[in-house]
Amino acid sequence: MAALADFRLLRPATAVDAVRLRGEHPASRFIAGGTDLLPNMRRGLTTAEALIDLGGIAELSELRAVDGWLHVGAGVTLAALAVDPVARARLPALAQAAASVAGPTHRSAATLGGNLCLDTRCMYYNQSEPWRHAIDNCMKIAGDVCRVATKSDRCWAAFSGDVAPALLALDAEVLVLGREGQRRVAIADFYRDDGMAWLSLAADELLVSVRVPLVEGWVSAYEKIQVRGAIDFPLTGVAVALRRAGDAIADVRVACTGVSSRPELIGGLDALSGKPFDAAALALVEKQIKRGTQPMETTVINVSYRRRVTPVLAKRVLRRLWNVGA
Repeated sequence: MAALADFRLLRPATAVDAVRLRGEHPASRFIAGGTDLLPNMRRGLTTAEALIDLGGIAELSELRAVDGWLHVGAGVTLAALAVDPVARARLPALAQAAASVAGPTHRSAATLGGNLCLDTRCMYYNQSEPWRHAIDNCMKIAGDVCRVATKSDRCWAAFSGDVAPALLALDAEVLVLGREGQRRVAIADFYRDDGMAWLSLAADELLVSVRVPLVEGWVSAYEKIQVRGAIDFPLTGVAVALRRAGDAIADVRVACTGVSSRPELIGGLDALSGKPFDAAALALVEKQIKRGTQPMETTVINVSYRRRVTPVLAKRVLRRLWNVGA
């Protein structure tokens, strides 16, 4: 593995200072835990003349429940989020997703913001520099062809963060700070379906925090399929939030990761409101997942397997939650 190139390290005291420094240093990058950025810099996948260290900004590390919302700063570690009592009791999909990322030492450094902004991944992109050079690179770095879909005019690298689908299923919002001020957006609008431009962030904007509604009556869960039992990205991951009304479905939300260039909130499930939880309901979930996701050749695992296993995983989680919510 190549050594890191020289860079300046800047340490702002506030989020406003961080945004100012980002504007003053266009070739800089924000860094928190560094568990994604630093390995990518070592592989030559990204460069930075300066790194803006967010670790000393107290407001990014706030984790509290206030006025019916759980507020989670972008600098909160995944380890802290995984054991937070409010998240575990009221938003289990969120706690489970945080606990599923990589291994314990990674989670003690990795942050919520880092996982939400995780670089998209592809077996043609996440390789050593000599390997990439041998195939004349790819569209995402130095090339002009997407190796996944050679006739496409866009990059198909996949988003593989674990926490984003949980937040989609839980109807969360993000707070973003830029030089023009703050803006709050639904988590779904934070992402774009493009492997090279997967975040709707301006160059000098900073993800500050996430807030998740604490609504009674919902149960939720997150599961993923991965090659290894730990320390691995999801081949596919599914988050489900469900609310029962007696023997009928009141509401259901399903979100997936690892199967598109963004985390996908599955549409068309409003039709299940008021319907019984039966084979027809599960068939509609499967149909909409297949319609709403597009696994591509971004991993060494067969595309058809990932396409088949995603609805199977979702239906398994739904069955378990249905019994929990009884």
